[in-house]
Amino acid sequence: MPEGDVVWYTARRLHEALAGRTLTRSDFRVPGLATADLTSEVVTETVSRGKHLFTRTGNGLTVHTHLRMDGTWRVRPAAERIRDSHRIRLLLANEDWQAIGYQLGVVELIHTSEETKVTGHLGPDLLGPDWDRDEAVRRLNAEPDRPIGEALLDQRNLAGIGNVYKAEVLFLRGLSPWQPAGDVTDLGALADLAKRLLEANKERFGHITTGSMRRGEEHWVYGRRGRPCRRCGTPIRSAGQQDRITFWCPSCQPG
Repeated sequence: MPEGDVVWYTARRLHEALAGRTLTRSDFRVPGLATADLTSEVVTETVSRGKHLFTRTGNGLTVHTHLRMDGTWRVRPAAERIRDSHRIRLLLANEDWQAIGYQLGVVELIHTSEETKVTGHLGPDLLGPDWDRDEAVRRLNAEPDRPIGEALLDQRNLAGIGNVYKAEVLFLRGLSPWQPAGDVTDLGALADLAKRLLEANKERFGHITTGSMRRGEEHWVYGRRGRPCRRCGTPIRSAGQQDRITFWCPSCQPG
């Protein structure tokens, strides 16, 4: 599932292409919305909230989308011919640009005033104007016996962290993914680090956590099972955690 920085960047791309322009085409290809039509409506903005995307229109309606595991939005010139595909779930276009949503996990048309019904359960957004470090720490502490790796992935605690950043921030802080959240001495520093990493990567492709953009050198532990730890040389391990695969160094992150 895409990390919060990817969703933030996607929102910005959609905003630049659609905001302030009148839609000349809207094509919903999901059950229940086949007859929905936003043609002639003006898009006011696209924003992200955690891993959710909201494209708002002047008539008080919002297109809510979520990428889930495989979804993507692509922005192309309006004159470019797009090959028809069963993977397309939504197409929004104006005279200059067209935004094509492929394999979107969620496509909904809701009232803008009801967006909080979709995201009201989320914790503070690491890349949002509502970021609240103290509230994020409070939520992480609410279940002190829960493994910190699981707690970080729970969007109800803080919104935007995915499996990549979970593994990387825990390595950088020397924490085992299975250490109880209540035993982490400085959850605030952990949240701050996650925010810094997402901020650093939100305007570029890829999740660079080592400082190196060279292929194969981007991460400390994520995706490196069996390879030597970049710090101590111990083989990186991996195991399932909450329906995901987590990566860690057993020497640098003792459990």
